[in-house]
Amino acid sequence: MLGDFLRTLRPTFAMLVALCTISAPASAETAAWPPRLVRIVVPFGAGSTPDIVGRILADSLQARHPGTTFVIENKPGAAGNNGTDAVAKATPDGATLGISIPGPLVINQMVFAKLPYDPERDITPVTMLTRLPNVLVVPSSLGVSSVADFVARLKAPGSSVAYASIGAGSLSQLCMEAIAQQAGAKLVHIPYAGSPNAVTALIRGDVQAACLPAIAVTPQLASGTMKILAVSTPERSPFLPDVPTLKESGIDVQSDAWNALIAPRGTPPALIDAINAEVRRSLAEPAVAEKLKVQMITPAPSSPDELRKTLAEEKALWSGVIRAAGIRIE
Repeated sequence: MLGDFLRTLRPTFAMLVALCTISAPASAETAAWPPRLVRIVVPFGAGSTPDIVGRILADSLQARHPGTTFVIENKPGAAGNNGTDAVAKATPDGATLGISIPGPLVINQMVFAKLPYDPERDITPVTMLTRLPNVLVVPSSLGVSSVADFVARLKAPGSSVAYASIGAGSLSQLCMEAIAQQAGAKLVHIPYAGSPNAVTALIRGDVQAACLPAIAVTPQLASGTMKILAVSTPERSPFLPDVPTLKESGIDVQSDAWNALIAPRGTPPALIDAINAEVRRSLAEPAVAEKLKVQMITPAPSSPDELRKTLAEEKALWSGVIRAAGIRIE
C-alpha cells in the first residue's frame, strides 16, 4: 500500500522539481527595485551640477514610483571624496546610490596622497547620466578673439597669465594645464571655491582665463565682459554651435564634464541592471530632457561596462597631465 502511494506521488514530485528548476534562473536574473526608501548621495553642495542632475532624476523616479521615497543627501567636502566615501561604505542593497563626476571617480586617486576609498575597488558603476560642455573663456579686456590669439599671448615674452579653477585637482585645472602643455607655456593657477567665484574673478580681471562648465559662463555673455574661445568637448556643442572645439583650434585637448550614477561595491549585478533600466527610462522622458537642456546638459545613459570603460579612458587621459603639472594634494 505504501509503495503504491509513493509511486503515485512520483509524477507530482517530478513536476515540482521541474518547475523549481525552470523558475530559479528567472528569479536570479531579475531584481525588484526600488525599495521603499532610496538615498541618492551628492558629494557636492546644493545648486551644483551633480545636485541639479540628481534632483531631476529623483523627481522622475518619484513620479513613477509613488510608493518609494527618493531623498537627495548632499555630503560636500574634500573635492567630492566625502560623499563618494559614504556611497562606498553603504550597504549594497540598492537603497543608497551616488551621483559623481570625474574628480571622485578618476582624478582624485591620482592627485590626493590618500583617499578613504578605492574608486576602482569600492565603487560599482551603474550608468553614465549626463554630459555638459566645458568652455575656454577669457575676459573681453584681454583683447584676444581666438585660441590662436590666446596661445600667442601665452608665448609672448614676459607674459604672465593666471587662470581660475574650481579647486586644486579639479577638471577645470587639468583642462587649463593640458592647454598650457600643448601650447608649450606656463600658467599661474588660482583655485576658487566654485564656478560663481571663478566667473567673478574673470569679470574683475583677477585672472585672465578659465575652463568652466558652459552654463556658468553663458549668462554673462550678453554683458560683453567675457568671451568664449572654444569648447573642450570632442565635437561642437549643440548649445554653442558657432564655437569651435579646442582641437579645431589647434589644441588637442578634450574634456567634458559628465555626471554618473554609482553604487557600493558588492551590489548584485541583477540589481545594478534593474537600476540602470529605471534610470534609462527617466533619461528618455521628454520632460527630463527639457529640464536638463535648460542647464545645457545632455542625457547620456550607458551600460555599467561602458561607464567602466569611460573611467579607464579618463584615467589614461589625465595621468600624464597630472604628472607633468606636478599636481599633488597632501
